[in-house]
Amino acid sequence: MIEGNTHINGLYMKQGENGWGIYCNNDIKSGELIERAIMYRLKNVDGNENPHLFTWSDDRTLWAGGTGFSPFYNHSNDPNIIKKGDLDNDVLEYYAGRNIKKGEELVGAYFSKRWRTCFKSF
Repeated sequence: MIEGNTHINGLYMKQGENGWGIYCNNDIKSGELIERAIMYRLKNVDGNENPHLFTWSDDRTLWAGGTGFSPFYNHSNDPNIIKKGDLDNDVLEYYAGRNIKKGEELVGAYFSKRWRTCFKSF
């Protein structure tokens, strides 16, 4: 059974150096589940042009949107969160990749950054 969105209390959005991002009001321990986003598959869209969509197939032909904060985690070459996608069940989970201190921005690695045109500028 898939549960709905799960958030650690204290996550919030604010504008930072990289635009809107997700921050925490409390410390988060390494390995802790931060968010479980339900993904919804989209038709007739091009995720190469829209940075708020997710590549949702191994062959890069399917795109999805996500619930909760999922579209707003920014990219970093030094990420503090890890994404784990379950393509079959349309779930994307975010975990702390290390201990995260109160006030830090939660950032992950955009694996499609190398090939998606919408990410060419960063």
